[in-house]
Amino acid sequence: MKITKLETFTVSVPYQHTEVSSRVHRDGVTDVLVKLSTDSGLIGWGESCSGAHVESIEQAIQSASPFILGQSPWQTESIARDFFHTGLWDHRLMTGNFAFAGIDQALWDICGQACGQPLYRLFGGSLHEQINYFYYLSQGTPEEITEQCRTATRSGYTCFYLKVGLNTKLETDMLSAIRGTIGPEGKIRIDANQAWTVAQAIEILNHWHQEFNIDFVEAPTRINPVENMSEVRARTSVPVCANEGLWSEADAMRVIRARAADILCFSSYWVGTLRQWHTLCHSARLEGLQICKHTHGELGLAAAAAQHLLLTIPNIVDGHQQTATMMSDDILKDPLPIAGKPNWKAIEQPGLGVDVDPEKVAQFHEYYQQSGQFLPYHHRESPS
Repeated sequence: MKITKLETFTVSVPYQHTEVSSRVHRDGVTDVLVKLSTDSGLIGWGESCSGAHVESIEQAIQSASPFILGQSPWQTESIARDFFHTGLWDHRLMTGNFAFAGIDQALWDICGQACGQPLYRLFGGSLHEQINYFYYLSQGTPEEITEQCRTATRSGYTCFYLKVGLNTKLETDMLSAIRGTIGPEGKIRIDANQAWTVAQAIEILNHWHQEFNIDFVEAPTRINPVENMSEVRARTSVPVCANEGLWSEADAMRVIRARAADILCFSSYWVGTLRQWHTLCHSARLEGLQICKHTHGELGLAAAAAQHLLLTIPNIVDGHQQTATMMSDDILKDPLPIAGKPNWKAIEQPGLGVDVDPEKVAQFHEYYQQSGQFLPYHHRESPS
């Protein structure tokens, strides 16, 4: 079995509401879908993260053609080696990782179909009955936060995620509303996206943890130098999660060895392949660290690939990241289980185990052509 064709489809799928944090102001997800065809008739799909500039990701994917066409899809490691080393994408590693992640998913999708097995079984089998995901709260008034929490609680969510780092006073009121609505057992997670200085992080976190019992804080301060996170971790009782700064395999190993965080929040598109992510997660386990799956905003293919891997990783937390509840639609024929509830059981269909809807791909590719990429910021009007 050989790969005979590589195709890409850039799609833009709107959110139901704008995503706002100290770093992004975004109205939807733009990603590049990867389709690999084989001479046996099998087709594999994957999803590459767009990052800051989706056109560069699509071009990077297309540049992989010499290393993919004519190859066996089972040669995932040698294809990755040739792309990064012979193709020199290790000189532009983050772009290369974001691009190759979709190729890698499509290769594994074909392999799973070829042997009639779901992807998680190719990575050692399931260690968990199901995977639990968080509820992504949108910043708002205490009344709006309360209503969101009530809606989520009725659907069974127990882990609630709030972006912070914009306005401490207003966020204190939001956290009070969350805790008052979800009760003492619910988990509150916050993400500052590196907005605070070390001193600010220590002061704010110690106050908030005493008042609201924070489950963990993601990216409280800049991770470079790594001593920033280490100091916050040492001087607060809030568990610390690293996200920014896990830009590559080497970066992830640096954070793991430094034990600069209690939890690592990343996914395969940070390190290029599912195998690399799987290996790093197990390396973190040896250092006593836990894993939370990250999302930049994702569609169903990337979500399904991560779901398979989470089933195989022993040191995961609950409340993994998702944007399925925020999406207006997807490019799959059927909605993801986590589009309306917190838990997702094993996918038992071969490969990625989800069906791409060609009509939706065409619809959201046209949306992209007409409206462009959902940028991580809103354009400001120039002063007249």
